[in-house]
Amino acid sequence: MRHFGHIPSTVRSGLFHREPAEFTADSPARTLAVALGATLYSPATRPRLADDIRKQAARGVVSMVLCLEDSISDADVEAGEANLVRQFRDLAEATATGPGVPLLFIRVREPHQITDLTARLGDTIGLLSGFVLPKFTEARGAAFLEALTRAEETAGRRLYAMPVLESPELLHLETRADTLAGIASITDKHRDRVLALRLGVTDFCSAYGLRRSPDMTAYDVKIVANVIADVVNVLGRADGTGFTITGPVWEYFRPGERIFKPQLRRSPFLEGRAEDLRTALIEHDMDGLLREIELDRANGLLGKTCIHPTHVSPVHALSVVSHEEWSDAQDILRPEQDGGGVLRSAYTNKMNEVKPHRAWAERTLVRAEVFGVAREDVGFVDLLAAGVTG
Repeated sequence: MRHFGHIPSTVRSGLFHREPAEFTADSPARTLAVALGATLYSPATRPRLADDIRKQAARGVVSMVLCLEDSISDADVEAGEANLVRQFRDLAEATATGPGVPLLFIRVREPHQITDLTARLGDTIGLLSGFVLPKFTEARGAAFLEALTRAEETAGRRLYAMPVLESPELLHLETRADTLAGIASITDKHRDRVLALRLGVTDFCSAYGLRRSPDMTAYDVKIVANVIADVVNVLGRADGTGFTITGPVWEYFRPGERIFKPQLRRSPFLEGRAEDLRTALIEHDMDGLLREIELDRANGLLGKTCIHPTHVSPVHALSVVSHEEWSDAQDILRPEQDGGGVLRSAYTNKMNEVKPHRAWAERTLVRAEVFGVAREDVGFVDLLAAGVTG
């Protein structure tokens, strides 16, 4: 797998100063956590799920969650489990001599489903990268992680956990600090198998009867923004104790009535067909998504939960490291700068202070390895257009 691997190599070479590196499901966890990118969710009940997975992989999707929880009704859980077993068998047959599959995760409801599905999947468990654990707290998480440990013994291979932070105890102010401390404690004990932490912002909003409009980002809903800030504060630190935390879902993908002005400036889209791309993004409420992706990264989040394929290209385009970011990170991490100090950016537009900016630079170079470094004259519009048409 590689990001932007679905576009022709000649096009890719014209976009990247350094192309995205290849990776596999067996790559180091630090690489995979960053590589998740836009994680596309799909109900586990879809009758042609195996075909859907292969189709999305061909369009640039590198991680998917097959959901047995909120995306299907209570009455359909048993059928969803049986469908997963069938679809994994079909997927194994289809990929035996053809292209591989994205990183696949199953979102379960209860711990026993982890061990049960692992046994039922049999040899096709090799296609699975792990499980998504809903409404994760220290109390609930212990049983899930114990089940995952047993499942690994059955499978004979590493299976990752992606806990979803979405419980009322995390949202409510009077229980938030204790809940975060408990999550930090249990995830630290299982650090080698926790790939990333996901945020369930829809559940946060539900607790207060809220729903943001396509004109608003998660960061405009203050009660949600406060929780995100506290989660990053405790669980997203760059001192070796933190985890990759992924951005919240963007719910919109069809045109609706617009109240506020579009959030996309016209100037980056003035060349060629890009003006048509800008119009399409605005018509489908994608300008709000683009702004939220930028705010995700500014607030310490990486990657995003996606519920529609059209959201994947924007997430990946905005995950590519710009040539300017890469240049700054390279300068900060040069061996001769180990003693600290202040440097003028090679772009002569900012100060790079070696010690305070070191953690940022290290994270930037990991992202550069996975998503690539854009050429000096290539912007996100070029990357987005290539990803959409790839």
